Amino acid sequence: MITTGFLASLLLFLFIGVASLKASRGTSEDYLVAGKNTPAWLVGLSAVATNNSGFMFIGMIGLTYQSGLSSIWLMFGWILGDLTVSLITAPGIRGISRSDQVHSFGGLLTHNDGANGALLRRLIGLLTILFLTLYAAAQLKAGAKATSELLGWSAATGPLVGALIVLIYSASGGLRASIWTDAAQSFVMIAGMAGLVVAGVEGAGGAEAALDAMGKVDPHYMDWFPPGGIYSSVLFIAGWFFGGFVVVGQPHVLVRLVSMDPSASLARMRMVYYGWFTAFYGATIMVGMLSRITLKTGDGFDSELALPRMALMLLPEWMTGLVLAALFAATLSTADSLILSCSAALTRDIGIGRSLAWAKISTAMVLLAATIIALGADQSVFALVLDAWGLLGSAFAPLVVVKARGWRCTPAQALSMVVGGVAVFIIWNWLGLSSVAYAPLAGVATGFSIYMISGRMR
Repeated sequence: MITTGFLASLLLFLFIGVASLKASRGTSEDYLVAGKNTPAWLVGLSAVATNNSGFMFIGMIGLTYQSGLSSIWLMFGWILGDLTVSLITAPGIRGISRSDQVHSFGGLLTHNDGANGALLRRLIGLLTILFLTLYAAAQLKAGAKATSELLGWSAATGPLVGALIVLIYSASGGLRASIWTDAAQSFVMIAGMAGLVVAGVEGAGGAEAALDAMGKVDPHYMDWFPPGGIYSSVLFIAGWFFGGFVVVGQPHVLVRLVSMDPSASLARMRMVYYGWFTAFYGATIMVGMLSRITLKTGDGFDSELALPRMALMLLPEWMTGLVLAALFAATLSTADSLILSCSAALTRDIGIGRSLAWAKISTAMVLLAATIIALGADQSVFALVLDAWGLLGSAFAPLVVVKARGWRCTPAQALSMVVGGVAVFIIWNWLGLSSVAYAPLAGVATGFSIYMISGRMR
């Protein structure tokens, strides 16, 4: 029954993706940016489903299982940072994206730079491919963890099945297929998470009994703030604020805004996006904490398996299949977006070929690389996603803000900002400072500092 419900959901997603071919114009531009005529509500659902990847089902629940209530500051900081940067940049990004020449992230950031921006555009394309391929591998790995636990599949089967589905509908309909399936997947994702919240509370004997049990887990499990005092708490929250702020540096999320119809309402898109985001993130934290009091585990338990274990224990088989489909949907909705952004980088920014055929070949090449990495990766999903997300954000978020605001920025300045942000992110983690604050805080600050200092030196 679990397998039947799971496979039925996957076939539905596959059907929706392939059905998007009916709306295709058969051009590489349509393949990469969906004709730039996507309605606001669909952009909102697609962007939020893409943003809330397997990281939420596997990594975030695992973190909350371990740390308790203080993980709520990831939610507050992340969503506030996301909203702040949207208010600052979204109108400017939409203005730039109306150009017929903008079909990739690199094209957006080097718009109007001409030949002087060629080196920068290639660097942006290269970094996009490197970091997003790593990110896509994390999504396939997240799916593998769940299918291994719930269906007994081997560690290789999950990534291979996920990659095959992504290949079929991404190569068929491109970004439009990704957006359409994202919307369907968003409903399955939130329904699956809500079902686990209800089952977890009922399994604990009610809300009051659940809260009482959580208080007995550990003396600090229900603390609002992480240990270390006010200074550490401020840095902790600030780090996650910048974790949300750097969403603007994520090519796979930003391309949704590029694909939006010029006449569509930003306010409507934000209402859908942040309403869904807040509800889903809150439910994720509740499931993480409920799993801690539901599961009887030893010290060697992999907390990233908390959700599938909890589903097996509390839910009927058909509902467990839905939860598994929701988790797999989260990984697919992000993985396909990542792969398509890499395809755009290869064909438009690196310049291997601009035809539709080359775009589809690039999709297959990047997906193959991500699958190979997923099969060999031994890092946790949480760590893999945070590394890729943070590197992209540190590299690109300051530059996106500068471009969106219309501030003057030479290609040399932009190049320095990108390289400096990546370097500081790597150094910050190498020094072990990520336990103090999430590294994009330092990476973004570096990018803006380079911009301001270099501007004064001109």
